[in-house]
Amino acid sequence: MPFGIKPMCATCKTTVSSMWRKNEKGDVLCNSCALRGHAVPTEPEPPSAKETNGCPFTLRKSTRAKSSKLRQQQQQAKTAAPKGKGRRAIFKRTPLRAPTAVATCVTSDYVFFRGTYYQVGDIVALMDENDNTYYAQIRGLLQDQYCEKSAVITWLLPTSESPMEHFDPSTYILGPEEDIPRKLEYMEFVCHAPSEYFKARKSQYPVQKPPGPECGFIWTRIGPQIRPVPTQEEVFGTV
Repeated sequence: MPFGIKPMCATCKTTVSSMWRKNEKGDVLCNSCALRGHAVPTEPEPPSAKETNGCPFTLRKSTRAKSSKLRQQQQQAKTAAPKGKGRRAIFKRTPLRAPTAVATCVTSDYVFFRGTYYQVGDIVALMDENDNTYYAQIRGLLQDQYCEKSAVITWLLPTSESPMEHFDPSTYILGPEEDIPRKLEYMEFVCHAPSEYFKARKSQYPVQKPPGPECGFIWTRIGPQIRPVPTQEEVFGTV
């Protein structure tokens, strides 16, 4: 009933009633007329014999059956949806927990890092907070699953003959060994060296030395060397 319009009874034409009702036709009735049953309902026409198939009864269909059929049709309509899914279906899925990361390190005797080829036994320099330089020898190299390269080092202790300007390997001795790896990005390459160079010379495991003095090895002092130029006979041999 629209707001502001007074209802009127279709039977007694009154506009005052404690309760308003509607009949089957949709006419507005007052409470007294509805209770007295002044509104005569229109009887529906009896069904023909063809519709009832000669049966004197009229079968009434259950509303529950209709509602259940409706639900079945709705479910079938939902299942008959196309298989193509939009991107919203991704957010409706149950989230999967990522597996826990397991640290897997691969050890190696050589590593290529920032244009430098590191090997076991190489000498590296490390700097502290006060810009003091310390030298160490690489004892092992490893790489983790994130491609971060690290090295396990052995510190080299200087002696009284060690120069302050540059690194002289013949004046350093082996120091304490570390078990925790350090990242290569905090190290600076100095020179290549065999891993057994700093062993004691009088130990039962002697250090392997070349047959003669050759350039490019750590056991030759770093710096300029005077080497005689080979003669023509030594180069080409005697004719």
